[in-house]
Amino acid sequence: MAVKHIPEGYHTVTPYLVCDGADKVIEFLKKAFDAREVSDTMKNHDGKIRHAELLIGNSHIMLTEACDKNPSMPTMLYLYVEDCDKVYKQAIAAGGKSIREPEDQFYGDRSGGVIDSSGNQWWIGTHVEDVAPEEMKKRMQEMAKEKTDVK
Repeated sequence: MAVKHIPEGYHTVTPYLVCDGADKVIEFLKKAFDAREVSDTMKNHDGKIRHAELLIGNSHIMLTEACDKNPSMPTMLYLYVEDCDKVYKQAIAAGGKSIREPEDQFYGDRSGGVIDSSGNQWWIGTHVEDVAPEEMKKRMQEMAKEKTDVK
């Protein structure tokens, strides 16, 4: 039996976060996004996380603690959820700092963002409207015009 080049349950792209305080980020992900660990977390001799895997919805996320050879690299991720307002509040309650409260976007999502203790941005979205490409372009141009008109 041939081994699949992508393990069962994984996707072509799997985020791998390098975090200062990876243990705190894991706890945040569990509380904010109902993440669950899918394998035993491996730790270094000093007790810091060497490798952890979590599942958020249907997507895997891998994490490790930052070190001299592998420094912290905050990133930005976008999560689709059923109710972004609810999950945004849950993320704030879990210790996330608000970047922007949820609001409707020109591209058909309602989204808001939080930042975790390691500097990662988590944008939380719910798709609420299918927007045709022409309409999306028009809305984006209108939004850009409104922002330049404000002084």
